[in-house]
Amino acid sequence: MRIHHRLEDVGSRGPSFVTVGMFDGVHLAHRAIIEQTVARAHAHQGRAIVVTFDPHPKEIIGDPSAVELLTTLDERTTLIGALGVDIMLVLPFDRDFSRIAFREFTQRFLVEGLGAVGVMEGYDHHWGRNREGDVDALKQLGEEFGFSVYASDPIRVGETLVNSSNIRSLLRDGSVADAARLLGRPYALTGTVVEGDKRGRTLGYPTANLALPTPRKLVPRNGIYVVRAFVENRTIGGLLSIGVRPTFGANGRRMIEVHLLDFQGDLYGETLRVEILHRIRDEQKFDSPEALVRQMTLDEAEGRRFINDSLITS
Repeated sequence: MRIHHRLEDVGSRGPSFVTVGMFDGVHLAHRAIIEQTVARAHAHQGRAIVVTFDPHPKEIIGDPSAVELLTTLDERTTLIGALGVDIMLVLPFDRDFSRIAFREFTQRFLVEGLGAVGVMEGYDHHWGRNREGDVDALKQLGEEFGFSVYASDPIRVGETLVNSSNIRSLLRDGSVADAARLLGRPYALTGTVVEGDKRGRTLGYPTANLALPTPRKLVPRNGIYVVRAFVENRTIGGLLSIGVRPTFGANGRRMIEVHLLDFQGDLYGETLRVEILHRIRDEQKFDSPEALVRQMTLDEAEGRRFINDSLITS
């Protein structure tokens, strides 16, 4: 997949089949839209193009502190690239860009800029200045400019509608398994291993402290989780602790700590990705470090059981 940040670098040679959106999470509904775009493009010997934005529009025209990203740009790029897309156009989103009207964007970017002959969007997608454009308005422009419009149907898992808002709500509640069913994969955190106070090592549970690349990334509810970690070209089971470590006098600083099972080595400065598989319990305050260690031993046992059962059933 080729990645561009300027429209003029892509070119209008077609035929191009295009989909536009943030695609934060690249969840099951996003994947359906993108996969249909790819299928139509390749059936017509054309290009499958995903147009997305960075930063998230709400960081520019809303409250930046309220933005909770399911995926960073790097994560989105990796996930979208795995779906067979030919070109990903990442448009810088700023105040000036936010003022572009729906019709102007469609004509300048999709028709003239990319040579779109087909546009695929979600059934409820809105775009353009003040979200003035929707699928019906897009179909009208399609008739005028000569491109086809395809709208995806809503996707549900059980009774739950697959969308980014519902996934965020589940993660805030710590329901990582339910969120994974809507995402189509486990929710993941990727960060750099930084030096901590080494308290876990003194307790017999050394941890890798993760620093995320952006404070906008959504971190699930405080607690203890089972994870699958990817490090040094290996996959390792582990336990993830999210919280403020209340047993040692919380200072309000939320920490993300990973204990890798049966791992020896120095990871400082390395990039570590963890997929969150299962929630064990809430964060708790214990009367003593010894009581905490006893609970951590129980947590490790549950984590190992979960990982072993997952290997057996996978």
